[in-house]
Amino acid sequence: MNAILFRQMMKVHMKTFMNYAFGSAFYILLIFWLYPSIGKNVDAIDVLVDAMPEGVGRAFGLSGFGTAEAFISGEYYGLILILLLAIVCVQLSTQLVAKLVDQGSMAYLLSTPTTRAKVALTQTLVLVTGLLLIMGVTTLAGFAGNAWFLAGDYEFNTSRFIEMNVGAFLLFFAVGGIAFLVSSLSNDEKKALGISGFITFGFFSLDLVGKFSDKTEWMRSLSIFSLYQPGEIINGNVNLSLSFTILAVIGLVSFGLAVLLFRKRDLPL
Repeated sequence: MNAILFRQMMKVHMKTFMNYAFGSAFYILLIFWLYPSIGKNVDAIDVLVDAMPEGVGRAFGLSGFGTAEAFISGEYYGLILILLLAIVCVQLSTQLVAKLVDQGSMAYLLSTPTTRAKVALTQTLVLVTGLLLIMGVTTLAGFAGNAWFLAGDYEFNTSRFIEMNVGAFLLFFAVGGIAFLVSSLSNDEKKALGISGFITFGFFSLDLVGKFSDKTEWMRSLSIFSLYQPGEIINGNVNLSLSFTILAVIGLVSFGLAVLLFRKRDLPL
């Protein structure tokens, strides 16, 4: 790793990281603030959720609102956080490599006493650090929301909440790895952004469509998003060790390939 480059890249992208982190924190605090009013009418709301087509409930992670974490998983972790982090991964991975190559800035970086492998590894760590920062702030905001707005009056399973956040980080560690691999192989910023976006939101769409019906459920097996199921985590109906391991391996292999292939490829310098 190149420590000087890491500090500079973190300085450049820190505002973006903090905007997403505090935006995520604000939204999750809003949901905690709303839950006490929901919790008073939870039976009526659960009846309404049960009346929906089963596919709709699965697609949007609606697993009942009997607990605060179940409400949060459906209202935030099942859709909004996924879209937010997908945008972060696609945009940032493109900016960290393909944009620098496209604009010619990579030539200046590689003219310094460093190597391609160190540059790619450093950019990898910038992306992973950004994801950790966003998820860390989101998790801490969840604990603060529990203390401020629930105050022990409503059930809140801390361990399941942590597992949900770990799962979200690992999912986008894998997604970020794939997007970073695309970026490392691209000379054109727009092309890298388009391919990464197509892959990421293609996976998301396959998982979403697969949840709507038993006839389309086979599509979920084609998507890594099927390995992250916040509603199932809350209900304790998923093998976390297996899904977390697969996501971690996908991320490590993707980032590793990105560094290796970037080191060996021809660059328009």
